[in-house]
Amino acid sequence: MSEVSTQQTTTNLSVPKTTKKSYLNKIGFGFLYLILGLFAIIQIYPLVWLVFFSLKTNQEVFGMSPFALPQDPQWENYTKAWTSGNIGLYFFNSVWITVLSVVLTIILASFVTFAVTRMHWKLSGLILGLFLVAYMIPLHSTLIPLFNMYNNLNLIDNPTSIVLSYTAFNLPLTIMILLGFYKTFPREIEEAAVMDGCSVHRIFFQITLPMTVPVLSTTAIINMIYNWNEFVFVNTFISSDNWKTLTVGINNFVGQYLTDWGAIGATLVISIVPILLTFLFLSNKIVEGMAAGSVKG
Repeated sequence: MSEVSTQQTTTNLSVPKTTKKSYLNKIGFGFLYLILGLFAIIQIYPLVWLVFFSLKTNQEVFGMSPFALPQDPQWENYTKAWTSGNIGLYFFNSVWITVLSVVLTIILASFVTFAVTRMHWKLSGLILGLFLVAYMIPLHSTLIPLFNMYNNLNLIDNPTSIVLSYTAFNLPLTIMILLGFYKTFPREIEEAAVMDGCSVHRIFFQITLPMTVPVLSTTAIINMIYNWNEFVFVNTFISSDNWKTLTVGINNFVGQYLTDWGAIGATLVISIVPILLTFLFLSNKIVEGMAAGSVKG
């Protein structure tokens, strides 16, 4: 009887503990959702504020609170930015320069990473170290040497100088991201390919490169965001309107006596739309690519 009584008492005491634990879990999740919601609002509000800013006139920008809604939305700011501001040409230049730079960076970084991680040669460690050291060189310290070099090669005011600069400065980071995946890539696959008669080139193009697509997607997105938002190289090496990109073309609305802030806001909204869409649709690829080299086996 005493054992039965003890079991009943234990059972009766476990119910309130389970209920209390479930109640605390709900409070914890509610607090977590509240914090995440606040962070989401803080992150999204600047974009919403920029859209409202692009629909204002200069009088509303300077005469009203910066947080006020536009009284009469100026949708023609977008038409003005696209037509009279030459934003259509700048948008096209940003697209093809970004795409070409990203493709070159990914191809060259894949070659380098494959050569220093999957092939045995004497100076592989030194070459890899030089690429990684280049990552620590400040961008602004290279402007004058690069300007002199491009000027001697007649590449000033030529988009080739922008593509080369983007590719060179993105290579170290891209190689660092690829290293984690290549070092965990099973060598048994390559050994089996060699036994089947594959050459080094076929192993790279037909086996290794297709298997690195997740991490290549990550590097492509990161490089695209950097190239799309870059300002210093274009402002230094490009002077004519024919080759300017969106980030530099915004200056066309800044005058000596009058600045069209509404058109500038519309241009900024147009410039961030491709990046937002790319990130929304491919954000999962970034996480997959970052985690691709973290798990071995």
